[in-house]
Formats: sequence, C-alpha cells, structure tokens
Amino acid sequence: MLNTLINYSVQSMGLIPLLGVIFLLGMAVIIERMVFFARAVRAGKTIEHDLKLLKANHPEDAAKLVKHYDSTVQAELVKTAMKVNGRDEAVVEREVEEAIMFQMPRLDRNLWVLDTAVTLGPLLGLLGTIIGMVESFNVLGASGTANPNGVTGGIGHALTATACGLVIAIICVIFLNYFNKRIRMTVNQFDLIKSLLVSRFSAPVRRNADVRPEIAA
Repeated sequence: MLNTLINYSVQSMGLIPLLGVIFLLGMAVIIERMVFFARAVRAGKTIEHDLKLLKANHPEDAAKLVKHYDSTVQAELVKTAMKVNGRDEAVVEREVEEAIMFQMPRLDRNLWVLDTAVTLGPLLGLLGTIIGMVESFNVLGASGTANPNGVTGGIGHALTATACGLVIAIICVIFLNYFNKRIRMTVNQFDLIKSLLVSRFSAPVRRNADVRPEIAA
C-alpha cells in the first residue's frame, strides 16, 4: 500500500500528495463550518422565540438572554442593543446594523478554501493527467510495444489524478453551496432579530399633545 502511494506520488511528480493535502484542508473547513452553522442556526431560532417573550425596558432579562447565548453571533446583537437601551429607534437600528456587519466575516470564514479547492482540484488533476500521458508516450517511444505495462501504468496514474481532482471538487462544491444557504438563513435571522431588538430597546415614540387652535375674537 505504501509502495503504491509512493509510486503514484513519483509518477504524478508530487501532485497526488498535493491533492491529498487540499482534500484534508477542505474536510477540516467542512467539519468546522458544520459545527458553527449547526449552533448558529439553532441559536438563531431559539433566540427569536425568547426575544418575542422579552418585554420592553427589562435589561435584567436581556442580560440573562445574553449570558445564555454567549459566544454566538446573535448574542453580539443583543449586547449592542443593550448598550443603547432607551435611545431613539434610529440610533438602536443603526447600532444593531453595525453589529451585524461586524459579525458577517464570521459567517463566511475559511469558505475561500472550499472555493479554491473547487477550482484548483480539477486543474491539478488535469495537470497530473498530462504528466502521466507524457510519461506513457515517453515509454512508448523508447520501448515501442515491448513494454505495454509501462504505457498502461502511466495512463492509469493519469486517470487517478483526474479522478482525485474531480472528487475533491464535487465534495467541496456541495458543501460550499450548503454553507452559502446557511449564510442566507442566518442573515434572515439577523434581520428578524434586529426588528425585535429595535422594538424592545428603543425609546417609545412620544406623541405631541393635541393643541386646539385659538379662535380669534
């Protein structure tokens, strides 16, 4: 088994191990993002429900809410709203929107690795195919048909590199689209949470008392 891997590595001029490294990096990002979005989406659904039950001008209950959802992206929005509690609606909305912008990089963190793997995997596989085919033609030109195993072996190595690149691209593009869907879902949760926070933490709108015009004598 080890000898086979070494042989493939030598035949592909190191491209097979490089594809293996790209695959491991992609899997590490996939696992980390799966855990992150599983927690973020679940926390978003429950915090929406808790905010609907939260009464206005109750900072103690809001503090308990923040402590319960600490370290989640949604908790940062609640913390920001608490800092401007009692301010005008426009002020609370602006501060929460800024907090959302600061949290956005956490949503697509390391997804560029998957995007790169989707493009780079097939290209490296194609390069490995070209190298394998060149080696096969070199063997064919040197020995003719006297060494068919050398020719078919090179072709087999070339197809292996292509298959590895395509497998990496297929896996990464599936999860990349899945995570993009999760990002859109989380952003929609941000918008709903922002509306709930503005209604709970902004100052009530004061209506001017009706003033009756004086009747000229």
